Amino acid sequence: MAKSFVFSSESVGEGHPDKVADLISDSVLDACLAQDRTSRVACETMVKSNMVILAGEITTKAKLNYETIVRDAIRDIGYTNIDDVFHADTVFINNYLTKQSPDISQGVDAVKVKGKKKAEQGAGDQGLMFGYACNETPELMPTPVMFAHRLGRLLTKIRKSGKAPWLRPDAKSQVSIRYENDKPVEVVNVVISTQHTPEVSHNQIENYLIEHVIKQVIPARMLTKKSQFLINPTGRFVIGGPQGDSGLTGRKIIVDTYGGWGRHGGGAFSGKDPSKVDRSAAYMCRWVAKNIVAAGLADLVELQVAYAIGYPDPVSVYVDTMGTGKVSDEKIVKAVTKVFGFKPADIVRQLDLLRPIYRQTTNYGHFGKAGLPWEQTNKVTALRAAV
Repeated sequence: MAKSFVFSSESVGEGHPDKVADLISDSVLDACLAQDRTSRVACETMVKSNMVILAGEITTKAKLNYETIVRDAIRDIGYTNIDDVFHADTVFINNYLTKQSPDISQGVDAVKVKGKKKAEQGAGDQGLMFGYACNETPELMPTPVMFAHRLGRLLTKIRKSGKAPWLRPDAKSQVSIRYENDKPVEVVNVVISTQHTPEVSHNQIENYLIEHVIKQVIPARMLTKKSQFLINPTGRFVIGGPQGDSGLTGRKIIVDTYGGWGRHGGGAFSGKDPSKVDRSAAYMCRWVAKNIVAAGLADLVELQVAYAIGYPDPVSVYVDTMGTGKVSDEKIVKAVTKVFGFKPADIVRQLDLLRPIYRQTTNYGHFGKAGLPWEQTNKVTALRAAV
């Protein structure tokens, strides 16, 4: 790795069209799990102009009012202004949800059927999932993406408090950080684009966000005279949200994970119940990676697992500490497979995933948040003993 380099990561606000879609999908998932822990959910959402389209496959005993779920999610985001084309109370909702395919269901269910290798719960799909952790921040996450998320979180807090009434829901943030000898040393630039009302001036937006957002989030020691702040660099951002751009569930997978620092297997998270390993196994990999770093076995680590649809055991488990391991990667793999269970049913049991916890994952990253089960470092002692 180069001794000196600049790395950038972005985040998006709750009102970004893709995140609107994600929140609706996760709201549907939580509503299903609140009534029926055995629900199978794959809910995709598209938003554009004054339209919401639901599609996908759901098999559940829950009795749901999808219209209420959708409108409540949009209202929580803040699309309730009188001039919003995309408004919680007036959007048109199209529902194209159907039941899960029985061919997929028999592979996931813990039943014996002809052609299935094992009568255990199998993976809901084939695929590969990654987990990552490093010791740069208290959350054991990369610095650029954590700063970008913190900027977005504070901007939303200010908007919802009413302290800056000209703020509107759609927003994006981006942070570029210079590394020296693999350590983050300074912020090179910060980009914030936020939707706003038409009467506020660009100078007012710029000055407010620098003083009340950027300087409140970025440590003073990381800012230099050369640090550049790019606020609404197009000069105007009045038309935003689904009025300005379409949104789709699962289109912000790098924002949702490690900001581009760790690799990504390609599977999205939102709207999927934990039988879908592209969500649950990614959470599992994060849990394992975080415990490896917290145990002092490596300064950073990337973990990969892969699955075959309908088959319970992972087809591979791979650990790479990228030269920072205190013991060999082979020893860490053996310890990991001894301490953690990677079968889909084991993942669900270990992390207690059959409950309505997914709305809280939607915005500002699925990792690095206190209170989520995959953010625990409760296997440190067991890992050290296994090594």
